[in-house]
Amino acid sequence: MTSQLQKCERLAELHRASSAWVIPNPWDVGSAKLLQGLGFKALATTSSGFAYTLGRVDGEVSLEEKLQHCRQLAAATTIPLNADFENGFADAPEAVADNIKRLAATGVAGCSIEDYGRDDHTLYEFSLAVDRVQAAAEVIKELDVPLQLTARAENLLRGVQDLDDTIKRLQAFEAAGADVLYAPGIRTLEQLRQITAEINKPFNVLASFIPGATVAQLSAAGATRISVGGALNWAAVAPVLQAGKQMLQQGSFSWLANMAAAGEVKNLLGDD
Repeated sequence: MTSQLQKCERLAELHRASSAWVIPNPWDVGSAKLLQGLGFKALATTSSGFAYTLGRVDGEVSLEEKLQHCRQLAAATTIPLNADFENGFADAPEAVADNIKRLAATGVAGCSIEDYGRDDHTLYEFSLAVDRVQAAAEVIKELDVPLQLTARAENLLRGVQDLDDTIKRLQAFEAAGADVLYAPGIRTLEQLRQITAEINKPFNVLASFIPGATVAQLSAAGATRISVGGALNWAAVAPVLQAGKQMLQQGSFSWLANMAAAGEVKNLLGDD
């Protein structure tokens, strides 16, 4: 059995790779086991995908539900799991630190926290955003396992198109102790190059905002880690919608021809 410490060490090692690698985002235990079975080296949760499994939208999951979700995925897999921990489920730095202690107990190997409030739906003021990252980094140093801390600058994703502020925040998060940096909402390779030229820590890019780019191109532009957010979940939902409409509107079942092979799924799940 792979220990949490081994998973943390493996995740840190992956971030030292010379070229970019993909960390896909499962939304439940089944999708996590499938992706592990395909050969991915690490996984990351998706807040929007998990919320969907509960019949909700992103941002409506409670802390207790998030912790249980992480616990289930970490226990079901043997590769590192990075948790999308949203804003740490708190505004105050000390509360974020307390919640990260609880998250660490679920078995995850890393987590990301963002500088965007869940309740008031605004970006945190700069100094508060930095203090939150620093508090998270400091509490991780006290843990029995070295979680990888990813700090997210959310402004591009939230409609604040200020690349200079994005870079300023990322640089401050780096200085505050983040292991990995992330700015979802980058839409071009040129933006990616501009950001990664100004930081010294591994950078995560959200591939779904630059859909035409390849792993090699993202790597050449400075990315270390490539995630897809909730995109895999929504890609899986699309055929359900299409099949449902076909049955209702056409009274036909031709969608059955596109089902996954039960034997392949069973093998990837690792079941006998």
